[in-house]
This record gives sequence, C-alpha cells and structure tokens, in this order.
Amino acid sequence: MQKLMLDYFEKKLNCEKKRIEELLKLMIKNETIGSKSEISSELSLYDNHPSDIATELNDIERGMAFSENEKSMLKKIDRALENVKNNTYGICKVCGKEIPEERLDFLPYAEYCVECQNNFSNLKQRNIYDRPVEEEVLGYPFGKGKDSNKYDTGFDSEDSYRAVESYNEIHNVDENYEPEADYVEPIEKISNEQYKNQLPD
Repeated sequence: MQKLMLDYFEKKLNCEKKRIEELLKLMIKNETIGSKSEISSELSLYDNHPSDIATELNDIERGMAFSENEKSMLKKIDRALENVKNNTYGICKVCGKEIPEERLDFLPYAEYCVECQNNFSNLKQRNIYDRPVEEEVLGYPFGKGKDSNKYDTGFDSEDSYRAVESYNEIHNVDENYEPEADYVEPIEKISNEQYKNQLPD
C-alpha cells in the first residue's frame, strides 16, 4: 500500500480510537457502565421486589455489554495501528491477499478480505439439539430417558437415579410425609371463638 494511503488510514484509525475513548468516558460519566450506585445506596436488597433487583441487574449487564463491545473495537484498532507500523496493514490474516481499499475505508480495522470474512460468517452455527461427537462413539450407557429402554430390563436412567438417591438417606429420621400427621403449630390451633372469649368485655 502506498505511503499516502497508509497515512490516510492511520489518521482514520486514530480518529475512530479517539471517538470510542470519548464514548467510554461519557458512558462512565452518565453511569451507563461501571455504576452500582443504585444498588449500593440501600442497606439491604432483601426488602426489594425481585423485579426491581432484576431491572437493576439488567442495567448493569447491558452496561457491561456496551463496555466490552467498545473495548473490543479498541483492541481491533490497536492491532490495525500496529500493522500500519509493521507495514502489514491491509493484508488479510488468512489468505494473505490485499484487502480492497473500499472495504478498509468503510471498516478501517478489517483484518480479513471479503471472501475470508464470508467463509467465517457461513460457518455452521451450533444448534441447541446438536449432541457432542463423543456420543457417537460412547453411545448411551444409561439410555436417553425413562422411555428409551421400554422393553429392556437393563439399568436405565430411573435406576441410576434410585441408586444415587439411596446414598441420600438419613438414618433414624422419617423423611416420608404422612398426611395424617399433625403439622399445625400449637399457637395456630387457637380458634377465633377461643380468641374472642379471651378479650375483655
């Protein structure tokens, strides 16, 4: 790349870096990031409604996401500025071809050419139903669930649960609930009529 274009992109990268640093300072000043003042202003969160605490936590998480996004951009810009100094700016990190100036003008910290970036973008996303490849080799030693071995009398997932549960017993303590047992506190046995009779006339 020509020296004139390198200087142009270096200037553009420095302007973008300055803009992001100003934005981060503004976010700190406006308490968008790094502020726990609302949470720390109370002695206890115990009396607050759970939705209030969730809202405050959501604000903190959103601020952290904003902050991390901007810091990630700064890292990319710093790498691009380092590449300008090393005379490797504008070269794709994968294929080694030159990145078109139009792409760099739009995205000055681009590390990949359009083709390589498209290859990254087209990688198959993992699905929530994808299973680890090891399962193909290992199989399912305890079955996939209660109905997986309907006609098999082997050791299935329910048997494994019962085996583990047997270690959770406390001896000399009755853990089973008995409906006929009386679980009412003595103070709660007082009827309204008894209470009224105790009041002075």
